[in-house]
Amino acid sequence: MTFATKALTGSALAVLSMGTVASAGPALNGAGATFPAPIYQRWFQDLAASGGAKVNYQSVGSGAGVRQYIAGTVDFGATDEPIKDSEAAKVSRGVVQFPAVGGTIAVAYNKPGCDLKLTQKQVADIFLGTISDWSQLKCGKGKISVAHRSDGSGTTFAFTNSLSSFSPEWKSKVGEGKSVKWPVGVGGKGNEGVAGILTNTPGSIGYVNQSFVKAPLQAAALQNKAGKFVKPGFKSGSAALNNIRLDARLAGEDPNPAGAESYPITTLTWILAFEKGNGPKAAELREAFNYILGNKAQGLADNLGYVPLRGDILKKAKAAVGKIGS
Repeated sequence: MTFATKALTGSALAVLSMGTVASAGPALNGAGATFPAPIYQRWFQDLAASGGAKVNYQSVGSGAGVRQYIAGTVDFGATDEPIKDSEAAKVSRGVVQFPAVGGTIAVAYNKPGCDLKLTQKQVADIFLGTISDWSQLKCGKGKISVAHRSDGSGTTFAFTNSLSSFSPEWKSKVGEGKSVKWPVGVGGKGNEGVAGILTNTPGSIGYVNQSFVKAPLQAAALQNKAGKFVKPGFKSGSAALNNIRLDARLAGEDPNPAGAESYPITTLTWILAFEKGNGPKAAELREAFNYILGNKAQGLADNLGYVPLRGDILKKAKAAVGKIGS
């Protein structure tokens, strides 16, 4: 199944009712992570088409999404890194945070004819600049062009968090965060920006949500904690998510999950709503979020390059939505 990644340029994903009569309630405005933007676009289109709430989502990156949420300029935010305690303390209306879907972060590359398998050390060394030529990976010759995010990004946080787990050198020299000082490479805005650089640059490598990996790009098989080489996907992502345990704020991560089938860079992505002060939009918000956590919407995740929520994580996410009040 394909979807219009090129439409996700950071501008508003204005989701209309597609010919059906939409809900009479107020439109909802959200902003944040580019990582889940393709599936959010599909979910909100389907919701509006069924006569439900109309949602406008801006794919601006996790950092900007959290800032807009704290400022109260949107009805909800979206982030691939859970909100920090210091940030939550600034939200007088109360924070309702819940995971919306899971996903794998692919090490994507543009090198036709190369079937790339990378150890955890090799992944870190590529982004440290220690590995700089394709001959070092036994994939022919030529300079490796590295692409990374230029904006504050939850995808970057999850990726660098795993690199810190993979490599003591990475942890000491670069560390993890929404934004880091990259040793090498060029930056692109959003997952779509990095995917664009990779697509247009033969011999390049970078990191994007699995859903953005389309020809001529391929996803490398990465060595996991058990020593097995696995590619990002539904099965390997599901195995990894089973290792994540959520805290009281429904935050949770595992930067290098155990298990022979686990893909090592797998993350949840979260929605940030307000506990109070939503006024007449409260019912619309609950409707929208209950929809995306429902069986039909979660059932689309695999085809769109994501990992659906299951079990205890899904149950806790649904319970959190019930805390959104007027």
